[in-house]
Amino acid sequence: MDDLKLVGLKSHDCHVLMQQLLPVAIRGILPDKVRVAITRLCFLFNAICSKVIDPARLDELQNEAVIVLFQIEMYFPPSFFDIMVHLIVHLVREIQLCGPIFLRWMYPIERYMKVLKGYTKNQHRPEASIVERYVAEECIEFCSQYIEAKSVGVPETRHVRTPGGKGTRGYNVVTMTRQEVSQAHLYILNNTAEVIPYIEAHKKEVAARNPKLNMMRVLPEHNKTFMNWFRHTIFVDQTASKTL
Repeated sequence: MDDLKLVGLKSHDCHVLMQQLLPVAIRGILPDKVRVAITRLCFLFNAICSKVIDPARLDELQNEAVIVLFQIEMYFPPSFFDIMVHLIVHLVREIQLCGPIFLRWMYPIERYMKVLKGYTKNQHRPEASIVERYVAEECIEFCSQYIEAKSVGVPETRHVRTPGGKGTRGYNVVTMTRQEVSQAHLYILNNTAEVIPYIEAHKKEVAARNPKLNMMRVLPEHNKTFMNWFRHTIFVDQTASKTL
């Protein structure tokens, strides 16, 4: 921030800055003609680097590249120009001959070069060190296909594998114990609005039957006996309503 400089950017970082952020950053800062020339250059790279390009627009993009270079030559000093600036005029023709640019750019290669550079542990023999680590990783990956082991450098899948190539139907059945079923049943009853009056009535009955128990002792007794009491009470109520 002291020097107002961006340090440590990779080529892909500069590419994203030029395509997405630079046209916004220079608004109201540079003279209008210079700003328009730079913005048109950013839009040109954004168009030719797209994953989907209409072949009918390639001639239009070629004309746009020529016009942008002319504008840059008008507003920038001669010391600005080198062979890299001149290569812009050939990018659209390269798309016509070879297809979209993103299929051939070097960003994936550069990322993998960083991985290979991380394999270097012996600075005196960097190539041999890279080969040794690479061969070891290939051997581990090959063995992991036949034994249960985690892959090196590959994130573990979050999905359950199908056992033995068969479907998952029948393999996800969970058998619950009687106690777990009772706990689930009690949880549902405790969160049902129609059962709340029965819960309060049973707590009062348990407290009246055991006057020496405090509320902390009443709750376990209530949870233990509420299921049978509720079933018996509902049966009695239904029998009485049928009789009436």
